[in-house]
Amino acid sequence: MKLADWIGFLCLVIALIILWQFRQILLLLFTSVVLSIAVNSLVRRIQRFGLKRGRAVLLSLALIVVMGAVLISVVLPPFLDQFQELIKLVPVGYDKLLIWLNGLAKNPPSWLPDLNVELPNVTQLAAQAGPFAQKLLGNFFAFFSNSIGNFLQFLLLLIFALMLLADPSSYRRGLVRLFPSFYRHRADYILSKCETTLLQWMGGIVITSTFVAILSAIGLLILGIPFVFAHALLAGMFNFVPNIGPTASVIFPVSVALLDTPWKALAVIILYVIIQNLESYWFSPLVMQKQVDLLPAITLTAQIFFASFFGVLGLVLALPLTVVSKTWIEELLLTDLLDQWGSEGTGNREQGTEGAGGVGEGGGNN
Repeated sequence: MKLADWIGFLCLVIALIILWQFRQILLLLFTSVVLSIAVNSLVRRIQRFGLKRGRAVLLSLALIVVMGAVLISVVLPPFLDQFQELIKLVPVGYDKLLIWLNGLAKNPPSWLPDLNVELPNVTQLAAQAGPFAQKLLGNFFAFFSNSIGNFLQFLLLLIFALMLLADPSSYRRGLVRLFPSFYRHRADYILSKCETTLLQWMGGIVITSTFVAILSAIGLLILGIPFVFAHALLAGMFNFVPNIGPTASVIFPVSVALLDTPWKALAVIILYVIIQNLESYWFSPLVMQKQVDLLPAITLTAQIFFASFFGVLGLVLALPLTVVSKTWIEELLLTDLLDQWGSEGTGNREQGTEGAGGVGEGGGNN
């Protein structure tokens, strides 16, 4: 390598180190990009009616504010009332489960061997699981403990999103210029593909989460579980976080079902397993025919990775981060680098790159 190459490589390493120091701000910026992409899709639909972009942006924001206010006024009060009751019933249900299991262990049926095991109560369990819970949920409580800081971060997120929404083409052109001149058309095409993939994911996850919430409500009504509205809403919201979310959403209905009989709690678990399998293997592929093909192991690994480095916000944004990373890896690393390694068809690659550039330039419009 020449001296200029070494200097360029050193500058790249320094830039990566600096970016790592500001990773939380970059994560907020990525969240703003996701929000602006979602709102921008609505802006484009409104522009089809002949409105200019400025008016379309204002109308879109007004519609979002009105819809948000209606949902908050209608949905939030009953949800908070039921959720407060759920928080009180969770330890009660667990205590009842311990009493039932202790009785089963001391007087087992004929077909069950004598276990002679004394299960811990809630206080003992909390003491034993304290270090693990503190390590697991430390970032979660830290995220919500500093309300002023979180409020300022939320304002910063909204400001970023509004700036991006006001003139997305200028920011996009500035980002494309960070790439070498020979790769800018291709980078613009990959950014367009990332935007399309994110929109497909957002639309699909909203529909599938609604599907999970409705099925959960119907199933819990049939089983006679109280606080159906809160359970169903939690199941739909937690579905935005795959793997971990559905597992966490079952805790509340199971705890309430334990107040009746352990067998009803088992029925709730079976219900949620059936719903998640229907959503994962039938409804989600049906909704997203061009579905983001992420293997479950890759999704779980990405959640652990992003949660470890970015905390709770990284866990929530793990899937969109994975979607964008997957698109860049497929297009940049696999298609443009590894698939062309050692091949003699460089002319075909250049032709494909120029063709992709035409698509990318079209995708860069408002």
